[in-house]
Amino acid sequence: MNKFKLRTRPGLQFGLLAHAVDRRLGPTRILIPRRVVFKRVRDRQEAADGDGVGRGAVAHIQGLFRSSDEVSQLHSLLKQSEDALRSHADRLVPFLSQIDPSIHTLGYLFLLEAYSSESISREETSGFLLSVVEFINSCSTEQIRLAPEKFISVCKICKDQVMQLGVPTQGIAPMRMAIRKLQTSTEQLTTLHSDYLLLCLLAKCYKAGLSILDDDIFEVDHLRDHFLYCYYGGMINIGLKRFEKALECLHNAVTAPMTTLNAIAVEAYKKYILVSLILNGQVPSFPKYTSSAALRNLKSYTQDSNLGLVKQVLSSLYKHNIQRLTQTYLTLSLQDIANVAQLNSPKEAEMRVLQMIQDGEIFATINQKDGMVSFHEDPEQYKTCGMTEHIDFSMQSLMALSKKLSSLDEHLSCDPAYLSKIGEERQRFDFDEFDSVPHKFMQRDYLFTRKGSPNGVVRHCPQTILSSSIMIVLVSN
Repeated sequence: MNKFKLRTRPGLQFGLLAHAVDRRLGPTRILIPRRVVFKRVRDRQEAADGDGVGRGAVAHIQGLFRSSDEVSQLHSLLKQSEDALRSHADRLVPFLSQIDPSIHTLGYLFLLEAYSSESISREETSGFLLSVVEFINSCSTEQIRLAPEKFISVCKICKDQVMQLGVPTQGIAPMRMAIRKLQTSTEQLTTLHSDYLLLCLLAKCYKAGLSILDDDIFEVDHLRDHFLYCYYGGMINIGLKRFEKALECLHNAVTAPMTTLNAIAVEAYKKYILVSLILNGQVPSFPKYTSSAALRNLKSYTQDSNLGLVKQVLSSLYKHNIQRLTQTYLTLSLQDIANVAQLNSPKEAEMRVLQMIQDGEIFATINQKDGMVSFHEDPEQYKTCGMTEHIDFSMQSLMALSKKLSSLDEHLSCDPAYLSKIGEERQRFDFDEFDSVPHKFMQRDYLFTRKGSPNGVVRHCPQTILSSSIMIVLVSN
């Protein structure tokens, strides 16, 4: 192979003249196009700029972490250099290894988000996923909450990458950890909840989804997250045959507030109908709090992409027919059960009755010699320790829910936006038609008196109590 020593100098209008020395042929001249030289110079300059940006960012990140004030200062500096980091995203990978994500969480997050803003090649995907998983497991909760939108962006890109690779299982554990670190409490619904449930669905790891589905959600920031959370949650519960929970999730998606009908609510309503038929044998009517958009548009129902549920509906119809027989008969032959339930043979009736007994859906015994089925009452006497613990747990849950609802009601009653809206609504109508207290009695404070009282005053009531249309005043003797 020939080896050259190149020396370049300006020479021609459209190129640079390079002198080369070949060890065998002697001095030669090579004409290198100007655009090639300029491109090489520009690439070297960009590389130097990228390295400079990376080194500068690392210096700030490693120097500002000891106190909350320094972290806040670092946050401001990183936000100012965000565009520069994104423009040199492909050169930030070497600098990630110089930062400890457990200590310099905020800086690591900015570099990782800037790097992921560019398209990631298939060869780089494995290294990127390892960096994200390591970061999620070791990052500081306090620092990621300073830039939650960047943390969410990194997690969503990680979700997209594992889906493109066809390995959604690898994203389940990191996404669950990310949700717990992003949440301020288990009652908060984050944007990552629906992504986590989607990964569980694609990986068919339905039980993994229960780790967040069993949480009681009271705080919702974005309504779209609520729709997706309920829809995916309903599908996971369907996969686990937990039809009551599935119906509850789908019901929350269908009846959620909406000004216009969305595709998620439509798909949820299709499954809501089928699950209702499986569970109850009928479709319930919409409650009063359902939005008008849903009431107007959800009547047009088509059974598309729900073949599995349709088959389960047909199977459940036989179960409901058999369950109705237990309310009328004490004993019945397998042939009569097959005729009434529209089954093909007594053998099929026997298999379905056995399956229902095993699932605890009916209580019965089968006399195979005579081909007779005896139906019984529920043998549960509610005296066992397990049942007592179950009842106690249910009561505690109801008490906690009642306390939470009271707290939310109190918070809502003091919300300025709500009070302003209620005030606007009340001004549209005549006050006396809706309140039994006339205007002349609506003053700042009120004194209630009772005949025979020594002082005449028995109760002082502020104006806020009298604002309701119904008031009960208790007077002690």
